[in-house]
Amino acid sequence: MPIIKSAKKRMKQNIKRRARNFPVRSELKSLVKRELLMIKDGKVEEAVKFLPEVYSVIDMACKKNILHPNNAARKKSRLARALNELQGGGGEKAVAGDESKAGAVKAEKKVEAKVEEKAEEKAEEKAEEKATAEVAAE
Repeated sequence: MPIIKSAKKRMKQNIKRRARNFPVRSELKSLVKRELLMIKDGKVEEAVKFLPEVYSVIDMACKKNILHPNNAARKKSRLARALNELQGGGGEKAVAGDESKAGAVKAEKKVEAKVEEKAEEKAEEKAEEKATAEVAAE
C-alpha cells in the first residue's frame, strides 16, 4: 500500500483506468477469438460478414490507446490473411497459429521461399542469355 500522497493518487488513477479499459480489451479478445473460430470451422460467409465488426472494435481499442497502432494493424492483417487463405483455398489454413510467433514465422518462411525461387529463375535466365550471347559471338 502506498505511503506517499502522489503514489496513492496514482493507484486510484490506475484502478479507474483499468476498470475503464478492461471491458474493451475483453470484448476485443472475444471477438477476435470468435472470428478465428469461424475461419477455422470454414464458415466463410459468416466470417466475412463479421470481419467489419471485429475491425471496428480493434480500431476503437487503438483510438482509446488500449492497443498500439502497429498491434492493431497486425491483428487486422492476420485476420484478413487467414480469411483470404480460406477463401482462396491456398494450402494450409493459418488460423490457430496466426496470433502466435509460430504463425508469423511460417508465413515469413513462405515469402522467403518464393523470393528465393524468383532469384533462381532470374539467375537461370541470365545464364541462358550469356550462353546465347557467347554462341552468337562465335
